[in-house]
Amino acid sequence: MARKKEEIARDAQTESDGSRAISRFRISDALMMLFIAILCLTCILPFLHLAAKSISGNAAVMAKSVSFWPKDINFDAYKSIFKDGSLVTSFLYSVFVTLLFTVLGMVACTCAAYPLSKKRLKGRGFFTFILMVPMYFGASLIPTYLLFNDLHLIDNMWVLILPLIYSPYNMMIMKNYFITSIPDSLEESAFLDGASNFQILGQIVIPLSKPIMATLSLFYAVGRWNAYADNIYYIRSDALKMVQYKLYQMVASASEAQTATLSEAAAVTSTPEVLQAAAIMFVTIPIICIYPFLQKYFVKGVMVGAVKG
Repeated sequence: MARKKEEIARDAQTESDGSRAISRFRISDALMMLFIAILCLTCILPFLHLAAKSISGNAAVMAKSVSFWPKDINFDAYKSIFKDGSLVTSFLYSVFVTLLFTVLGMVACTCAAYPLSKKRLKGRGFFTFILMVPMYFGASLIPTYLLFNDLHLIDNMWVLILPLIYSPYNMMIMKNYFITSIPDSLEESAFLDGASNFQILGQIVIPLSKPIMATLSLFYAVGRWNAYADNIYYIRSDALKMVQYKLYQMVASASEAQTATLSEAAAVTSTPEVLQAAAIMFVTIPIICIYPFLQKYFVKGVMVGAVKG
């Protein structure tokens, strides 16, 4: 009897420290790990290839001899980009639009999600239904263009910001997070102390919601940074074109002709293929630099905010 108890205790200890999980490693686990590794490589290898091409010599790139390690290292393409005032100015303008879009989007999302997370709101189901309709139904391109034209938003910076600051998907994630992660007792005690709804939201709810705030901020920022379709449809002035649209024009023009699209003042000495790679890296690096600082909040926010519907 005593020996059986020792075996049970030993089994419980092996389960707690994870040693049994190692002994149960199966072929299916290896296949899953291999599949995940292949998925990771599909993201990493193209990035490494572009990075190597962007700092390689023109002859090596044209000879298709650059894979994941640069040859004849030089930074002429990056020098050309920084000498080109239009691309750098468009980059700074894109940063400003992305920051403003993210701030306004988070304000709109929070103001919609917090009231809908409270049971005391009368008609909560109706308002939730109304706010979720844009997630499933939307106007086509022509009616949208006519509407923006009537609102004098065509060829205006605000056409890149206002139409998309409210996201039903992000609102639903934040609403679920408030319901599952913010105890009602905190709000009740704050009400007893005389706090208003805005004080509770600003001093209690938002400080306790850093994971979901960081997650949705990243969603907003990445979505706005990578988008360029609305630039094509609604923007005409070069000064209002975001850097993603400039990159699209550069890649398209270089694909059609063996010429670069930078200004003459940039003193371009790189081939279009090298210049494309450098421009793509120039646009992608800022988002890559942001991810490490928000990764822990990003993972926690996605997992917790998606627990309940």
